[in-house]
Amino acid sequence: QVQLAESGGGSVQAGGSLRLSCAAARLTYNLGCMGWFRQVPGKEREGVAAIDIRDGTTYYADSLKGRFTLAQDNAKNSYLQMNSVKPEDTAMYYCAANVWRRCTVAAWARTESYDYWGQGTQVTVSS
Repeated sequence: QVQLAESGGGSVQAGGSLRLSCAAARLTYNLGCMGWFRQVPGKEREGVAAIDIRDGTTYYADSLKGRFTLAQDNAKNSYLQMNSVKPEDTAMYYCAANVWRRCTVAAWARTESYDYWGQGTQVTVSS
């Protein structure tokens, strides 16, 4: 079973930057797609970005393109660089992964596309 652990969350002022990390452990040899989601209380979890582990293709929520960048290394860790953050970026951020299945345009932002989830890391942006 894959274990995911996020880190890098915290408090930052609007306009600043933050880098979130997701480390995958155990049975990582068949990871397919790693995604990042965020959630605020009372709302559904929304897809932020995803990266295909095999070819590095990235996918982003339209509203975040140009500010967030997702990268991976060693086919098991992913890094979400968040620039020019805004108060509306405040949320719990979750890392997710699936096995064998590739990221696709149609599925990357769906929570049901992922088999494993981390515990989340809080990001708070103050104005």
